[in-house]
Amino acid sequence: MNVLTWNDSLVLNQPQIDQTHEEFVDLLNQLAQVLATDADPLPTFREVLAHTEEHFAMEERWMAATGFAPENCHSSQHAMVLNVMREVVRHATELRDLEPMRIVVGELAKWLPQHAEMMDAALVYHMGQVGYDPATGQIARPPAAEAAPISSCGSGSCGGD
Repeated sequence: MNVLTWNDSLVLNQPQIDQTHEEFVDLLNQLAQVLATDADPLPTFREVLAHTEEHFAMEERWMAATGFAPENCHSSQHAMVLNVMREVVRHATELRDLEPMRIVVGELAKWLPQHAEMMDAALVYHMGQVGYDPATGQIARPPAAEAAPISSCGSGSCGGD
């Protein structure tokens, strides 16, 4: 049972993000399959959480390197998603309640395409504008020293830069 299918609409043409998103889709589908059985889904959910933490940390490093303010809407959304996922683990472990996990699988399947289309696409665009190479950490066209840090998602379309 797939809750989300990897497809061209999710591709951002940034190899690391695309690979990470495709892995996330695969893990989310694995979790949905485990939830459809009597097997314990917590180990699979923890794997999804660990992957998500690494995924967001990668993007956070890129944002920090390319002029984003520590408090920006993209990072705030990452924090909210991780808080929800960690609360799901708490419910599953302390309360033996798997219903939040069942709900969050569907919500994450809806969230990823929207997040990728808006925030991650804006990050990829911004990285291209400044000539940021995530493999080396080099920036070909760094923002001016006097430039205000970016507090939005990285494009003028989602809030004030």
